Amino acid sequence: MSIFRRLPADVRRSLDTRPGERVLTFTETGDGHLVATNLALFLSDGTRVPYEEIDKASWDDEGLRVVTTAGERHFERVAEPRMVPETIRERVNSTIVVNKRVSLPGRGGVRLVARRPPGGEVLGWTLVFDEGLDPDDPGLRAQAEQALEGVRRSMGV
Repeated sequence: MSIFRRLPADVRRSLDTRPGERVLTFTETGDGHLVATNLALFLSDGTRVPYEEIDKASWDDEGLRVVTTAGERHFERVAEPRMVPETIRERVNSTIVVNKRVSLPGRGGVRLVARRPPGGEVLGWTLVFDEGLDPDDPGLRAQAEQALEGVRRSMGV
């Protein structure tokens, strides 16, 4: 398959793109097309996932798995990924302003992540607790918030 193939016009028209948004690469899936633009990833069902909302994207022989910061999970069966994995990795990484793991007293730790849309201002912070920690525990949450305030102050973000 040539990397210079063009996205079919009907697929391009069906994308809910923003002003200035442009297609960077795409590939076919079992159900349609997976399209990476400069601002978001479009899944084969037409779902638009902005890069700053992708917490994790992984590839294997079956296809792409995406987990959003809201905890939504998506799977796309992809036979030939073309340049899509590299593009997603680069675009997601470009949204990360701060990614710092902080140990919590006697409890494990939390990853503090500040994200922004491509070319935009800091959107917000995400607290990603270590496996087995309850993010709804008020004491744990207070420790994480205190750690976040220290990181924000030290980094000026």
